[in-house]
Amino acid sequence: MSDKSFLDWPFFEARHRELAVALEDWCASNLPVAHDDVDAACKGLVAALGAGGWLRHSGAGAGEKLDVRTLCLIRETLARHDALADFAFAMQGLGMGAISLFGSSLQREWLDSTRAGKAISAFALTEPGSGSDVAATSTTALRVAEGWRIDGEKTWISNGGIADLYVLFARTGEAPGARGLSAFLMPADTQGLTIAERLETIAPHPLARLRMDGVILPEAALIGTAGEGFKLAMSVLDIFRPTVGAAALGMARRALDETLVRVRNRKIQGQPLADMQLVQGHLADMALKIDAAALLVYRAAWTKDQGAARITREAAMAKLYATEAAQEVIDMAVQLHGGDGVRHGHPTEALYREIRALRIYEGASDVQRLVIARSLS
Repeated sequence: MSDKSFLDWPFFEARHRELAVALEDWCASNLPVAHDDVDAACKGLVAALGAGGWLRHSGAGAGEKLDVRTLCLIRETLARHDALADFAFAMQGLGMGAISLFGSSLQREWLDSTRAGKAISAFALTEPGSGSDVAATSTTALRVAEGWRIDGEKTWISNGGIADLYVLFARTGEAPGARGLSAFLMPADTQGLTIAERLETIAPHPLARLRMDGVILPEAALIGTAGEGFKLAMSVLDIFRPTVGAAALGMARRALDETLVRVRNRKIQGQPLADMQLVQGHLADMALKIDAAALLVYRAAWTKDQGAARITREAAMAKLYATEAAQEVIDMAVQLHGGDGVRHGHPTEALYREIRALRIYEGASDVQRLVIARSLS
C-alpha cells in the first residue's frame, strides 16, 4: 500500500481526503483493465469513470471552477493503478479545459456529456512543424460567410480517432506569432476533418494526425475572443501541467511499492536485498524524490486553488521535477528487479514505458526549464 501520509499536509481539506479514500476503493474494484485493444479500453474507461462520478471533476460547469488539487489527486491515484485510466481521465479534462474556462453557454452543453463519460474530448494544439513552439502554429482559420474555414494539420493528438469533439487552435491572423491564434470547438463528424494517420508509441495510447481540408465551423464554434487563443491555451496548460506531475508521482509511488515488495522478499546469499546498505540508499533516494515531487505538485495545485491568476512558474517546476524524478525512480525500480524488471507485462516494465512520454507532452522538460529561467528575470 502506497504511503498516504501526504494527505495530512496542509495543502488538503477534508473533502480531498475523503475523495482519495473513495477513489482508492473504486480503483481496487475496477483497475487495471486489459490494454489489448487500446481504443476499446479507453472508451470503456471513459464510460466507467463517468458512471463512477469521477469525470464530474474533469470540467467546470456554469458557476463552478476547476479544483486543481482534486485533479492532481485523481490523476495520481489512477496512474498508480493503471496509466491508461489516468490518460482517459486526463484527456477529458485537458480536452475540455478551454470550455471550462472560456466556453459559451452553448459550448458548455458539451460538458454534460464529457463529464458523464458519454462523449470523448481531445486537445488539438500540436502540429508537424510546431510542438512546444505554439506560436509557430500554421493551421489557418479564415472568416467566411458561414463562419470560419479551417485548413491544416495537427499531430500527436491524444484521443485522435476516438474523440467526439476537438478543441482546435488555428491562426486567425490578428497579429504575428502567438497573438494571432484562436481556439475553436470542432465536432469529430465535421465534414472535411479526416484522421490522416494513427500513431503508435512505446506505451500504446490512442493518438492520431488530423487533417482539416476546408472544414467549415460556425461563428459559435469560436471559443472566447479571436486572437486570444495562445492566452487561452496557456491558461489551460497552467492548470493541467501540475496534473502531469501528479500522474508521474503516481507512477513513481507504484514503482517504489513494487520495489519494496521485491527487496523484502528477494534474497542474495541468504540476506534480503532490503538489508543491504547499498539497496537502502537507493530506496532512500527514491522516497526523497517522491516526497519532493509531491511537495512541488501540490504547492502548484494549492496556489491555483487559492485564486492565483496564473501559476506558470509553479506549474513548470512541478511538471519538470516530478516527471524527471519519476523517470529516475522507475529506472531504479527496474534495476532492483533484475531480469523481472524488463520482462514484458511486469508492472515495472510497463511503468518504464509509460513514464517516458510525460517528460515530453504538455511542454517538454527543457521547455519547462526555459519557462522557469524566464520567470527569474
